Amino acid sequence: MKILIADDEEMIRAVLREYVEFEGGTADEAQDGMEAVSMCRAGEYDAVLMDVMMPRLDGFSAVKEIRKFSKVPVIMLSARGEEYDKLFGFEIGSDDYVTKPFSPKEVMARIHAVIRRGAGKTENVYQFEGLKVDITGRNVYVDGVKAELTPKEYELLFYFVQNAGVALTRERLLNKVWGYDFYGDDRTVDTHIKMLRSNLKEYRKFIVTLRGLGYKFEG
Repeated sequence: MKILIADDEEMIRAVLREYVEFEGGTADEAQDGMEAVSMCRAGEYDAVLMDVMMPRLDGFSAVKEIRKFSKVPVIMLSARGEEYDKLFGFEIGSDDYVTKPFSPKEVMARIHAVIRRGAGKTENVYQFEGLKVDITGRNVYVDGVKAELTPKEYELLFYFVQNAGVALTRERLLNKVWGYDFYGDDRTVDTHIKMLRSNLKEYRKFIVTLRGLGYKFEG
C-alpha cells in the first residue's frame, strides 16, 4: 500500500511512516494542505492521512480540493474531537476521522478498513462479509439468500452503502430517501431502519446508531 501522510508535525509524520513501512507499505509526506493536494494530483495513493490544522491550506479545504478529482480514501487526523467537526469532515467527503492523541496501531487498522471498503466496490456491487448489495440489479443477499425488502428499505440500504463511513442525520435521510416533499419525522427513519436491520440479520451490525446525530454504515 502507498499512503500519503499530510501533517505539519514532523514527529507525527515520522511515527506514522514507520508503522506504514513496518507493514510493508510506502509513505510520502506533505507538510501542509497545498502540498497534499499537489501530491494527490501527481501520484496515486491507496489512502491519505490528513491533519485538519495545517498552514497555507487546512485539511478540510484540502479534502474539498482532492474530491474534485479523486476518490482516494481520506482519514482525517485532528486534536478537535467535537461531533460537529467529525460530521463536517464526513460531509465534505472524508472516509474516517481519528482524534489526537491516537494509537498508530488504530490508525493502521483504519487505513486497512477504508482500503478494503474501496476494494469491495465493483460495478455498483458491494460486498461486506456475507452481505452483498447489488445496486444496479436492485438485489440484496444475506449469506447467499436473497433478502425481501420493501422499496424504502432498499433505498435506505443503497444510500447507506453509497455513503459508507459518512455520518448521516435523520433529516438528511428523510430528504434523500423520502424526498424534500415528505413531511415525516425522525420516527419514520427509525422505524424503517429497525425493519431493515431485522432483514439484514447478523449484518445489522453495519448500521451504527450515532447518538444525537443519526446513523452511519460501517462495513
